[in-house]
Amino acid sequence: MLRDEDVQLSLFLLYELHYRGLEGVDDALEWDLGLLGVREELEGPFEAAVRALVEVPEVPAEDVAETLFAMAAADGGPSVSAFLQRHATVEQVREFLVHRSIYHLKEADPHTWAVPRLAGGPKAALVEVQADEYGGGRPERMHSALFARTMRALGVDDSYGRHLPSVPATTLVGTNAMSLFGLHRRLRGAIVGHLAVFEMTSSLPNKAYGNGLRRLGFDADATWFFDEHVQADAVHEQIAGRDLAGALARREPELAADVLFGAAACLALDALAGEHQLARWQDGRTSLLAPWS
Repeated sequence: MLRDEDVQLSLFLLYELHYRGLEGVDDALEWDLGLLGVREELEGPFEAAVRALVEVPEVPAEDVAETLFAMAAADGGPSVSAFLQRHATVEQVREFLVHRSIYHLKEADPHTWAVPRLAGGPKAALVEVQADEYGGGRPERMHSALFARTMRALGVDDSYGRHLPSVPATTLVGTNAMSLFGLHRRLRGAIVGHLAVFEMTSSLPNKAYGNGLRRLGFDADATWFFDEHVQADAVHEQIAGRDLAGALARREPELAADVLFGAAACLALDALAGEHQLARWQDGRTSLLAPWS
């Protein structure tokens, strides 16, 4: 299920109807009952597969924030960032950008689904984090725009959705999980936990990505996206971990387990994608299904 190319591509396309839509597809199909039924048929096994992949700590609601920080600190997933910093070729960095474009060109949008599903302090904390993701009102500083800038600097087409045919299921599955969590109110705890650990594990890898581009001779224009995340996510991790996820667990204790599930899913699915990419690169092969150009 998690590595099934047809399942993950189908889910991605069905979810995309709720984002920017698909070229040539009537926007009215977003709420087509037949398509929603197909999505439901795929989502059940998908969610079950993600839950089977992870172990969720059992802790009191008041301990959720500290548990999230401990999970992030203990993350032992494959270090794509270390490889890019020290060893990657320009072509491998371009492949990395192709993989990441699936999420980063819509960065923050899956997590934003949670805004109307929360209240009080957790809602305010989420809006604070998301406001930075969207550039604080400056469109040129939106993180999706900065990532597109990095793509252009490396000669990669930055068109939204352009590289979907090139990426494998192991890349799609992470974004699909975000969409699953974000689009279902019952999983609002999971999307919050996902965001929290996403922010907690972002700063150091982004520093390494930026250093990798500098090693290959690229300038500040190309590294701006990564350098921005080094600073922003160091602040965001505290807000997301304590004021958002921790506060939500205390406010709605019944969601504590799902908060930790979302965090565990983020770490596990990111590891799945990283394992695929590193295995292919270390074997001297492309990590993509088809050429990116």
